[in-house]
Amino acid sequence: MTVIGIDDTDSRTAGMCTTYLAARIADRLAATDDWVVDRRLLVRLNPAVEYKTRGNAALAIHTDAPVDAVREIVSEELPIAETDDPRTNPGVVLASESAAEIPEAVGDFARDAVRDFHDVADARALIDRLEYDTLEAGNGRGLIGALAALGAWRAFEDWTYEYISYREPPRRGTPREVGPESVFRAADAGYPDAWDTVDHVEDELVCVPHAPGPILHGIRGDDPDVVRGVAADIESEPIERTALFVTNQGTDAHLRQGTIGTLRDGRAYRVTGVVDASPETREGGHVFLTIEGDDGHALPCAAFEPTKRFRDRVRSLRVGDRVTVCGEVSDGTLKLEKFAVRDLVRTERVTPTCPACGRTMESAGRGQGYRCRDCSTAVDGKAEREIDRDLEVGWYEVPPCARRHIAKPLVRGGFDAPVHPER
Repeated sequence: MTVIGIDDTDSRTAGMCTTYLAARIADRLAATDDWVVDRRLLVRLNPAVEYKTRGNAALAIHTDAPVDAVREIVSEELPIAETDDPRTNPGVVLASESAAEIPEAVGDFARDAVRDFHDVADARALIDRLEYDTLEAGNGRGLIGALAALGAWRAFEDWTYEYISYREPPRRGTPREVGPESVFRAADAGYPDAWDTVDHVEDELVCVPHAPGPILHGIRGDDPDVVRGVAADIESEPIERTALFVTNQGTDAHLRQGTIGTLRDGRAYRVTGVVDASPETREGGHVFLTIEGDDGHALPCAAFEPTKRFRDRVRSLRVGDRVTVCGEVSDGTLKLEKFAVRDLVRTERVTPTCPACGRTMESAGRGQGYRCRDCSTAVDGKAEREIDRDLEVGWYEVPPCARRHIAKPLVRGGFDAPVHPER
């Protein structure tokens, strides 16, 4: 048995994709009559990592092929990595054991790679201790993600699927030819088992990437047969190959429970507090508000312009609303991915009206209540008036066009309050 971990073979500018390298390796292993590929694993690591290309994905392959044969195939395929880019530093880790036998220490390493940070020295120390085989180029930074991918199956329990279709090599770098109407039809047919395929409101094909690289489209969901079916119903240019990945996408694996006064930059949290500063729209269309925790500490939160209509949900919050917010902390500000309304302010204090004539009453002086000039009626203080709220108790999320790979869509369920999913 062998587990293969791979990371950092792509480039922000030149393209490529580590999923494509993993697909090629897995296809070669599966093409023989001697070996079986049990699964292809796509693991999204901490999205705040500075050196990521786009989605910070690492890959693992679980197979019964012997490690020597695997190493030979990987060595032959690894040169397709975009090593001309100085930021691309491939790393491969090979473990001659099954995924179930991966040590707990590697699972802990994987969990921290999704929620925290490692450096290359951390990875090398653990690799050396466990005597794993490696291949690398450049400074070997890819060993971090490769080792994390190795331990991910042990670290996490919630998994989804992505079915990726790859372009023929001569077409890469040219505009992708995908029939939009067919994508929307297929997306509707597969929903909710397949999600984040399109964004209906923004009229966007979420499953079709814009960056250079070999991927034509990727269909995500909870059912492997459904994601395959959605992909099959899309009208497009010819496809070179396809691959089904088991993945931690759409699981919120990056979130940890936090307390406002203890949050650290570069980590993602789920925290609860009360809105203590009204939402404010600033230059560029970004919306900011502040919540206060039970510990008395304040946390600025932001819904940036790319989150589109989600900002209207944030603008609807009022001082006194109790909410749970989720997102990455950067420069002391939490970048909102979703929030839950726990309790809404339902009334406001207003100047009373005269019970006799209906006119607005006037202040009778500091601490002396209100009186009606015409009727001489008086009341002790302000009246309470019900507020018509645009929000309900429950979870709200950014739209599919703005969702991070690892963030959990509300349509998947399992939340602790009613959900209001975006499509």
